[in-house]
Amino acid sequence: MEKYDAIIIGAGMSGMAAAIRLAMFDKKVIVLERHYELGGLNSFYKRGKRNLDVGLHALTNFAPKKTPGKPLTKLLKQLRLPYETFKINEQKGSQIVFPDHTLNFNNEIEFFISEIEKEFPDQVEGFRQLLHKIENYNETALDNEYLPAKEVVRHFITNESLLEMIFCPLLIYGSAWENDMDFSQFVIMFKSIFLEGFCRSEGGVRTIISSLKERMDAVGAELQMKTGVKEIISKDNHVVGVLTEKDEEIHAPLILSCTGFPETLKLTGLEEKLPRTGAMSFTETILFLKEKPVDLGQDSSIIFYNNRPHYQYQKSESYYDHESAVLCFSNNFNTDDYDEGIARVTFIANYDQWKKLERKEYVAKKKDVLQDSIAILKNHLPKWDGQFEFKDVFSPTTITRYTSRFGGAVYGSPDKTRDGRTPIDGLVIMGTDQGFLGIIGSILSGISMANYHGLQS
Repeated sequence: MEKYDAIIIGAGMSGMAAAIRLAMFDKKVIVLERHYELGGLNSFYKRGKRNLDVGLHALTNFAPKKTPGKPLTKLLKQLRLPYETFKINEQKGSQIVFPDHTLNFNNEIEFFISEIEKEFPDQVEGFRQLLHKIENYNETALDNEYLPAKEVVRHFITNESLLEMIFCPLLIYGSAWENDMDFSQFVIMFKSIFLEGFCRSEGGVRTIISSLKERMDAVGAELQMKTGVKEIISKDNHVVGVLTEKDEEIHAPLILSCTGFPETLKLTGLEEKLPRTGAMSFTETILFLKEKPVDLGQDSSIIFYNNRPHYQYQKSESYYDHESAVLCFSNNFNTDDYDEGIARVTFIANYDQWKKLERKEYVAKKKDVLQDSIAILKNHLPKWDGQFEFKDVFSPTTITRYTSRFGGAVYGSPDKTRDGRTPIDGLVIMGTDQGFLGIIGSILSGISMANYHGLQS
């Protein structure tokens, strides 16, 4: 039975980052990953000789090289990775599309303000005041109280349509709450999307995962794939190790988990103390097209589409909600490394309904998702005839199968733990349920929790 300084459960972005950070300071670290691919909720797979990404459509938190103090440059410095490692390319521009208004935005906040001035001229001053509050707010402070963000933002934005449009990208890119989010998380997402902006790694998420894996190897962090954790072992309310699904005991005084707050606590046997399971899950359709989106009449990188006056960010009443969607055109970044056109369509879904389907019904329902995805895409690709070269569709139950997340909850539990602590000493939560959002946020979460719990003397 080997002993380590730290065990990391899950080789997601935060798990790999934490492993690197600890191993950099000569900690003996092992990462245990249940599945056969790295990345967790943001991973990749190959099907039909094509490379497909899953998870977020793009990176947030773009920062030019040598920009000090930004999340992207902070994490690269902490992991000692060159700026060029992630091969980052900015978005061309994105849209928020509602029935009566459209707002364009890119990685320059003044452009977004000019769009608000065109559509909502009486709201510009309030928006600038909100911006001032956001820029001076410490969203990562571990002792921040939880505040419903819409209550705060309504002090500045009095037009409900504009408020809904501002919240739309922020909610669907990271909120475990329905129809609102914690103000600290609102600020995190606002800065990451509107102040810093979207970008994409050339080669997709593989580029990031491969870079993190190479860095893990270089600093001597150990990795065991296809090794799930059956139980977290504790003594006198302090962790001592884990029992794997291979019935192997591994001991360490510190365990950092990126598999989710309720999922982690269930491994301890503390059933009565489990945080709530999140309600937000999704379907995703990925289409490979003969032509590039720009040749089909679309040059936006991402479109946040909503066909209602208000944005209904909540567990879908039916299997999925086709009245709102995120459309991503992966070719429409400053570098296009695809030979084909790529379109991704994400719908909010209902895990419980998908879970009840028999195989034949499940296949039929995925066909419905495909057809509704095509219908929305045709409205945003005016020159497209609806034909495609290859497709894949996945559901909320796919998410659970490959990530072990309860309820297919992509953004985890509504109950976060800002400092990573749990009821058991030495057991730490990282990633989404610690409260940092997105790919960049997840990596920073792993770094922060490793620093806070593993490297402080």
